Amino acid sequence: MNYRVLTQAEIETLQAQQCRAEDWATIKVHPDFSTDHIHNVRFSGNITLGFFAESFTRIGGINMHSGIRNAALHNVEVGNNCLIENINNYIANYTIGENSIIENCDLIVVDGKSSFGNGVEVSVLNETGGREVVITDKLSAHTAYIMALYRHRPQLTKCLRDIAISYSEEHSSEMGTIGANVEISNSGIIKNIRIGDYCRIDGVNHLTNGSLNSCKEAPIYIGHGVICNDFIVSSGSTIDSGATLSRCFVGQACTLGHNYSASDSLFFSNCQGENGEACAIFAGPYTVTHHKSTLLIAGMFSFMNAGSGSNQSNHMYKLGPIHQGTLERGAKTTSNSYILWPSRVGAFSLVMGRHVSNSDTTNLPFSYLIEQNNTTHLVPGVNLRSVGTIRDVQKWPKRDRRTDPNRLDLINYNHLSPYTVQKMLKGKAILKGLQQASGELSDIYSFHSTKIKNSSLRKGIKFYDVAIHKFMGNSIINRLENLQFTSDEDIRKRLRPDTEIGVGEWADISGLIAPKSEIEHLINAIESGKTTQLSEINRAWEQMHANYYTYEWTWVYNKIEEFYGIAPENLTAKDITKIVEQWRDAVVWLDKMIYEDARKEFSLASRTGFGADGSRQEKDSDFEQVRGDFESNTFVCTVLKHIEAKSALGQELIDRLAHLTN
Repeated sequence: MNYRVLTQAEIETLQAQQCRAEDWATIKVHPDFSTDHIHNVRFSGNITLGFFAESFTRIGGINMHSGIRNAALHNVEVGNNCLIENINNYIANYTIGENSIIENCDLIVVDGKSSFGNGVEVSVLNETGGREVVITDKLSAHTAYIMALYRHRPQLTKCLRDIAISYSEEHSSEMGTIGANVEISNSGIIKNIRIGDYCRIDGVNHLTNGSLNSCKEAPIYIGHGVICNDFIVSSGSTIDSGATLSRCFVGQACTLGHNYSASDSLFFSNCQGENGEACAIFAGPYTVTHHKSTLLIAGMFSFMNAGSGSNQSNHMYKLGPIHQGTLERGAKTTSNSYILWPSRVGAFSLVMGRHVSNSDTTNLPFSYLIEQNNTTHLVPGVNLRSVGTIRDVQKWPKRDRRTDPNRLDLINYNHLSPYTVQKMLKGKAILKGLQQASGELSDIYSFHSTKIKNSSLRKGIKFYDVAIHKFMGNSIINRLENLQFTSDEDIRKRLRPDTEIGVGEWADISGLIAPKSEIEHLINAIESGKTTQLSEINRAWEQMHANYYTYEWTWVYNKIEEFYGIAPENLTAKDITKIVEQWRDAVVWLDKMIYEDARKEFSLASRTGFGADGSRQEKDSDFEQVRGDFESNTFVCTVLKHIEAKSALGQELIDRLAHLTN
């Protein structure tokens, strides 16, 4: 667009409308520019103005015409049909997109060259430093994971830092941007902030040195009383109601509000934080905390729900707050729980009570950690039968609020995967080893500062064995699905993996489940200088995520002999039939356990508090009106249908192989 200078008549009209300029010659305007809606404006520096032809209907139905009124602009480009009104101080060094509204604000300025939050170092996990993550617009949970935790690879740390700093310098500027269709109202100081399209800012107190990476598909909302310093907020997120952030990264579709306070912390996709406090935490996808009395500190979490009053300690009053801990994916804390770091809690475990010993249950997932008389009692595997675990696994993908087509985090929702099943295989071996070392008749077994009852140990072995049968059998059935076989060799041919990738250990890289070999391959590419861009790193994560099921089958195939005692190259139709029968028994047994666990929610004790001032009949009626009938409950019906469907699926494969087993 060829912008023109103002005509003398336009300058005179603007002057009559109380406008002033240091130099009218530095003002360029759109060919269709009109002076009609420019009143009481002070111009300085280089100014570019679009045309102002449209009106906006504001909340309450009031109509306001685009234009600039009661403002001071310095080095500003204003897009078409913007409304800028009642700026107490000034707007300086900004490009403003079309159809944006800025009203009743104090100061919006870029002061010097800024990277807008890119390049900020967040001292995550260790408050005293040593695990800094350099935040950028393109930071994923997975890149942050290896940047924070792989400090045993100093060359990797250096390369990742150099890549992030290079990106930050590339995106630094003395001019800020306010995107198209942005609304900024009733706000205080906005300094060195880059604002994406369709962002809405209403009533903020203070924003300094940050990026709001809003877009049309996933707008950002920043609300009343918010204070943010040195930060990046990703698309689709909401920060509201007095939240205070300092040196933080907020991922896509997160919600932080109700006076939530966070410093030196990372929040990735779909996290929620309300009322409480976070310090130096790595909050992987779906980390949720809602309560005023909850403090999350120096911990790594994902798919985690923190109960009221949850707390951790990273300070032993010796060398400072240097300790850290991990709650692996799906772990929960109950009300008033406490954990002394350093500790590591296995995946999908439940923490109850106050735990003052440094335990490590990483290889005993799906467990309860219960405090009794200042001692941590471990109940291994019991969470596999919990209705809450299955409900969580089902709800997470349904609660993915991301609408941006460009997703930063690659999230695997599977609770049974090579990552958790490899731990259950180790856990089963650990429990049997304890049993062998201390004797099968021992009342209590000791493991990593925890105590395990004899009955709990035996049940734990059973739970793990059933869950492994479920996972392994399910993978084998899926591999053989919808195919006809004329011989055992046909079956073996189909079972052979499509790739060698997947053998060995797997890792959960903050939501992404992948073979360690592929993670190592990416790390080597970064260390060698072959991969030098954040976009290249993100594409590598995407490839791992996309190939998950291919890699998973390779892992399963190579575990068949270890678990079933049959070399996969020698499998027959009869072997497959036996495996499917074991799988079916495991699935039905677990589902029935979950079904019975769900029934507890409808027990007589659960009806306490219903039917106020009434009889037993009224209590039951009130309960059913609020909670419904057990057999009609949506989740219960899903469990029953799952039993029926899985039984039929197993029988279908058995029938399909019957001609080879007779």
